[in-house]
Amino acid sequence: MNKILNLIGLAMRAAKVVSGEFSTEKLIKENKAKLVIVATDASDNTKKLFMNKCAYKKIPIYIYSDKLSLGHAIGKEYRASLGISDANFAQAIKKLLDTGTEVV
Repeated sequence: MNKILNLIGLAMRAAKVVSGEFSTEKLIKENKAKLVIVATDASDNTKKLFMNKCAYKKIPIYIYSDKLSLGHAIGKEYRASLGISDANFAQAIKKLLDTGTEVV
């Protein structure tokens, strides 16, 4: 099982995750996003949009997993983007992404 996707699921159950392009973008604009994750199979335009917005607001962004896995982790259909609004969850997920720790 994937630790990162498990953590995202846990954050979702704690109501600290928004998903979908519109909601993620809104979270960034409101300066509430602590971490943004975009699926590897998201469109180039979507990746570019979030890369630019996150760079401007100095929010960490990762291109990770695929739309189906991200959606499945939060109990929804496929999702191209996620925003984490909790600093502790964001820090824990970021740490796993940085160390490359994936499969247990």
